Amino acid sequence: MVDADSPPATASSASAGMQSKRIVLGVAGGIAAYKVADLLRRLVEAGHRVTVAPTSAALQFVGAATWAALSHNPVAADVFSEAHEVPHVRLGREADLVVVAPATADLLAKAAHGLADDLLTNTLLTARCPVLFVPAMHTEMWDHPATRDNVDTLRSRGSVVLEPATGRLTGSDTGKGRLPEPAEIARLAELLLIRPDALPFDLRGRRVVVTAGGTREPLDPVRFLGNRSSGRQGFAIAAVAAARGALVTLIAANVADPPPAGTDIVAVGNAEELRAATLAAAKDADVVVMAAAVADFRPARPAETKIKKSAVASQEPNPISLLHNPDILSELVSERSAGRLPTSVIVGFAAETGDDSADVLTHGRAKLARKGCDLLLVNAVGEGLAFGQSDNAGVLLGADGSEINIPFGPKALLAAALWDSVVSRLNG
Repeated sequence: MVDADSPPATASSASAGMQSKRIVLGVAGGIAAYKVADLLRRLVEAGHRVTVAPTSAALQFVGAATWAALSHNPVAADVFSEAHEVPHVRLGREADLVVVAPATADLLAKAAHGLADDLLTNTLLTARCPVLFVPAMHTEMWDHPATRDNVDTLRSRGSVVLEPATGRLTGSDTGKGRLPEPAEIARLAELLLIRPDALPFDLRGRRVVVTAGGTREPLDPVRFLGNRSSGRQGFAIAAVAAARGALVTLIAANVADPPPAGTDIVAVGNAEELRAATLAAAKDADVVVMAAAVADFRPARPAETKIKKSAVASQEPNPISLLHNPDILSELVSERSAGRLPTSVIVGFAAETGDDSADVLTHGRAKLARKGCDLLLVNAVGEGLAFGQSDNAGVLLGADGSEINIPFGPKALLAAALWDSVVSRLNG
């Protein structure tokens, strides 16, 4: 069975060894401000020096004492506090990253039009580092033409503006406009600290399908054949694609983490369900990324009732007959060749171990030739390599003979490198 989520046999996390960076965390006046306290905690625990710049409206939701205690730094909303240090200029100049969460409609409008009436908006004008806006507001406000124009303006200037999540809003409302989960924001912030150019808005309008997680093939009503994939690599690929402007369908098999903001999720269980969902979604997709760990085999005859252990201790259980599961990656390539899929780029994953016949890359190259996809991400797996980790590495093999080594680091970093290669192929 193949698991796309396995890290290579290398050492410690790149994020754990990252040099401490200076981050300005801007907080605008929205109810989602309370969730940003968790984001602040994650950034500080990662070793970064974070200065919180709340608006005066934000302090109506979460007080300055909370931000100061969590950041270990003084907090001010106006340009007059500690004026001798000229904070409205110094913070922007010294920052390695500015994150604004929640970014309200009001804050996005001010940033797009260059207004500067408090510490945060002054900092945005002086910052020359990456700026990450994380919107949160009611659906009607997000969909308003004025907000959409402001978002387009900010993106055209190089700022990263994430898509909001869909879910429960203030009161009983549900829709698009929810703040993405703090863990997801933190991962994208870390990505920008490592690679400031990792999230260009270059997939706008592109429809992509990403599979993630691991399939489970039932043995009986309580047991299954499965694998250890957490789906985190597939989720990182989907999150980076959404941040780069893609319309993402995320087909997820047995995952625990919440889906990335800006994605449409389709939940599946076994390989047949994943196959059906993928082929259906691929009918109008520009790109399909098969990052899910799909079981190679399934029980030929799943038991309708729980399989009981024999009362006789020495009696061996009945053998389980297995059938091959469909090869979804090869089927996608065949459907495209027959003209039934418009997909321009098909990406496969391969978890490999070296053996007496060949090493990891040799096995990967053979699989690429056998499957016929455009790109194949090869991971090294083996004894002692944990699943569900935050970091990964691999070699991206191209059907054109190209080979790109992606060093060990956060899974979002691998995702960004993958999308760089995909975009270059989409652009001819």
